[in-house]
Amino acid sequence: MSLVSTVTVTVPATTANLGPGFDCIGAALGLYNEFKFTRLDEGGLIIHVTGAEAERVQTDESNMLYQAFVRLYQYIEQTPPAVKIEIQMGVPLARGLGSSATAIVGGLVAANQLAGVPLSELQVMELAIAIEGHPDNVVPALIGGCRLAATSSTGWEICDVPWHENIIPVVAIPDFELSTSEARRVLPTEYSRADAIFNTAHLGLLLRGLQTGKGEWLSAALQDKLHQPYRQALIPGYDAVNAAAVAAGAYGMVISGAGPTLLALTNGLQAKAVETAMADAWKQEGITSIVRSLSLDTQGANIS
Repeated sequence: MSLVSTVTVTVPATTANLGPGFDCIGAALGLYNEFKFTRLDEGGLIIHVTGAEAERVQTDESNMLYQAFVRLYQYIEQTPPAVKIEIQMGVPLARGLGSSATAIVGGLVAANQLAGVPLSELQVMELAIAIEGHPDNVVPALIGGCRLAATSSTGWEICDVPWHENIIPVVAIPDFELSTSEARRVLPTEYSRADAIFNTAHLGLLLRGLQTGKGEWLSAALQDKLHQPYRQALIPGYDAVNAAAVAAGAYGMVISGAGPTLLALTNGLQAKAVETAMADAWKQEGITSIVRSLSLDTQGANIS
């Protein structure tokens, strides 16, 4: 097989957890990073970055995108080629929208293409999970849609979660960051049986609510006992934005991933009102934010 010299991979943002689905459920959103890899005849690594927050992206071998690229070549026991990487940023950094997952998936998919596609999509997915440490962001970033991941005796089982067409995700992205490590640090090391039962029941209800679009089920299902109660204090204005979103017609609001982005689920008729209400609530707290209604991405990583 002749090897391609250039590949472009477009990877969607993701929102993980969706309330009770801590570290096991995630959805791809219509917001993207684009990565173009070009094989070089000589030299080592060239990285150019454009778009929002471009100046904050590493342009040497520590770049996460490049590290994932190299990881695949190590996995197949080949030497990675010299490459030029052009990054177009569309997913904000450290905001709970899976920016690291886009890099991991983008690097692995590009490497697999340039190497002649030695790995299946399943193998790429398993490698992505191994790098990230959990499946909730990298799985939907790779294959799109809303996905539930669970371990089995032979590896991972990935379940497609039907998403009703009238459920609109609204993201409120603040102008401050929250690192995943800090968000994990505040979590307890043990939980009560009552909390485990609570989340099991609410995750089941969430799956049915997403499938049917039934607002009453979603309003109850977005509650959580495992991570959100501990992380809310890390996000200034959380209670005010939550109250505003629900008053404007949202079924409920959750922390997107580890935060600080907040995600409201609503219907098509109320989406604009929810956008305005969330932005205004944070503004009153002295916080600037970008609030957008997004679509569910069903394609995942796109190769061109």
